[in-house]
Amino acid sequence: MVSSAERPRRVRVQRDGPLLIEGPVEVVGENGEVTASRRFTVAICTCRRSRTFPWCDTSHRRCGRRSGTGRPG
Repeated sequence: MVSSAERPRRVRVQRDGPLLIEGPVEVVGENGEVTASRRFTVAICTCRRSRTFPWCDTSHRRCGRRSGTGRPG
Protein backbone atom coordinates (compact mmCIF):
# COMPACT_ATOMS: atom_id res chain seq x y z
CA MET A 1 0.00 0.00 0.00
CA VAL A 2 1.29 3.47 -0.94
CA SER A 3 1.19 6.09 1.81
CA SER A 4 -0.54 9.41 1.15
CA ALA A 5 2.85 11.17 1.29
CA GLU A 6 4.12 9.04 -1.62
CA ARG A 7 0.94 9.17 -3.70
CA PRO A 8 0.60 11.98 -6.28
CA ARG A 9 -2.05 14.62 -5.70
CA ARG A 10 -5.24 14.12 -7.71
CA VAL A 11 -6.55 17.14 -9.63
CA ARG A 12 -10.04 17.06 -11.12
CA VAL A 13 -10.85 19.48 -13.94
CA GLN A 14 -14.49 20.52 -14.26
CA ARG A 15 -16.04 22.35 -17.19
CA ASP A 16 -17.25 25.80 -16.05
CA GLY A 17 -16.04 25.17 -12.52
CA PRO A 18 -13.02 25.15 -10.24
CA LEU A 19 -10.08 22.78 -10.15
CA LEU A 20 -10.61 20.28 -7.34
CA ILE A 21 -7.33 19.24 -5.72
CA GLU A 22 -6.76 16.70 -2.97
CA GLY A 23 -5.24 18.58 -0.06
CA PRO A 24 -3.44 19.75 1.83
CA VAL A 25 -2.10 22.26 -0.70
CA GLU A 26 -0.08 25.45 -0.96
CA VAL A 27 -0.90 27.88 -3.78
CA VAL A 28 1.72 30.38 -4.93
CA GLY A 29 0.18 33.53 -6.44
CA GLU A 30 1.55 35.76 -9.19
CA ASN A 31 3.16 37.99 -6.59
CA GLY A 32 4.83 35.04 -4.83
CA GLU A 33 2.42 35.04 -1.88
CA VAL A 34 1.80 31.52 -0.54
CA THR A 35 -1.72 30.59 0.58
CA ALA A 36 -2.21 27.23 2.32
CA SER A 37 -5.16 24.96 2.99
CA ARG A 38 -5.10 21.78 5.07
CA ARG A 39 -8.54 20.60 3.90
CA PHE A 40 -8.89 17.13 2.34
CA THR A 41 -10.11 18.67 -0.95
CA VAL A 42 -9.81 22.27 -2.09
CA ALA A 43 -11.47 24.14 -4.96
CA ILE A 44 -9.17 26.49 -6.87
CA CYS A 45 -10.96 29.29 -8.74
CA THR A 46 -10.31 29.37 -12.50
CA CYS A 47 -12.70 32.21 -13.44
CA ARG A 48 -11.08 34.83 -11.13
CA ARG A 49 -14.54 35.99 -9.93
CA SER A 50 -14.08 34.64 -6.42
CA ARG A 51 -13.93 37.11 -3.54
CA THR A 52 -11.70 34.59 -1.75
CA PHE A 53 -9.31 33.99 -4.67
CA PRO A 54 -7.44 31.65 -5.14
CA TRP A 55 -10.15 29.61 -3.38
CA CYS A 56 -13.45 29.13 -5.20
CA ASP A 57 -16.52 30.69 -3.53
CA THR A 58 -18.91 29.56 -6.34
CA SER A 59 -19.15 33.09 -7.79
CA HIS A 60 -19.05 31.50 -11.25
CA ARG A 61 -22.56 30.18 -10.57
CA ARG A 62 -24.02 33.62 -9.78
CA CYS A 63 -22.27 35.45 -12.63
CA GLY A 64 -23.30 33.06 -15.39
CA ARG A 65 -21.36 30.38 -17.17
CA ARG A 66 -18.19 30.98 -19.11
CA SER A 67 -18.54 30.40 -22.81
CA GLY A 68 -16.30 29.06 -25.49
CA THR A 69 -13.01 27.27 -25.01
CA GLY A 70 -13.21 26.19 -21.39
CA ARG A 71 -10.34 28.53 -20.52
CA PRO A 72 -10.48 30.89 -17.55
CA GLY A 73 -11.86 34.28 -18.37
